[in-house]
Amino acid sequence: MQPPQQTPQVFDVTPANFQAEVVERSKQTPVILLFWAQQMPPSVDTRRRLETMVQPHQGKVLLALVDVARDPTLAQHLRVQALPGIRIVDGGQLVHQLDGPQSDATLQALVDQLALSPADMLREDLDTLIAAGDFATAMQMLLQAVQDEPQNQGFRVELADVLLLMGDLPQAERVLGELPADTVGRERPQTRLEILQEAAGYGAPAELEAAAAAGDLESRYRLAILAAAAGALEPALDHAMELLSTDRTFRDDIGRLTMLRIFNLLGKGSELATRYRRRMFNFLH
Repeated sequence: MQPPQQTPQVFDVTPANFQAEVVERSKQTPVILLFWAQQMPPSVDTRRRLETMVQPHQGKVLLALVDVARDPTLAQHLRVQALPGIRIVDGGQLVHQLDGPQSDATLQALVDQLALSPADMLREDLDTLIAAGDFATAMQMLLQAVQDEPQNQGFRVELADVLLLMGDLPQAERVLGELPADTVGRERPQTRLEILQEAAGYGAPAELEAAAAAGDLESRYRLAILAAAAGALEPALDHAMELLSTDRTFRDDIGRLTMLRIFNLLGKGSELATRYRRRMFNFLH
């Protein structure tokens, strides 16, 4: 019987190397511990599927393989009741377990959740808090995260963005100024800051509505910026789309460029951004 192919993300585990390869490594990266045997086809299938699922995450989650037919000691120690058996080891501790065949959806959700970086997990919690308007709790969470991991620039990106949502532009600008220009995600709070600063000089929307309705494109543009600054991103996109469809030469295609700025605020995976990207693409082509 051929042993499992070893890769940086997928490796064989025995009682002799369990402490070093699973417990110690899990303190840096979550480990999926799979108990399997060649004689049990469902466990072989699970091994194949998990190997495929962990590879795209490029080492953010590890798969440790325990061949129970070769040595049942670990399976007995961790009370594996059926093959395939799955144990999750994170931070040096056993945190979750599954016994028996699992669906693709269950396995993929497990892998994806484990592969989330601390910043990714924080982002999910922040989205919930921000949607509820609970900026105070979001701020406390971020300040603690920055204190715990001062070198994690992703936390500082989120800190700057929450400060902007709270209206504290000077403090947000200070945090952004300390971030390297190429920091992943920095463009979102930077764009938000620029929009808020620009909107400060544009007055109240009511003063611009009539002029925009009469065809004044500068007023339409200012309405887009004011809406974006207020967090009304769909109306902002509508104003920008109106500019795009009316006159692409106005202020050097400012309608399209404004839509791109708002897409930055929405971030990856936004259904709203996807919908308006499609509208923009259809108009342009």
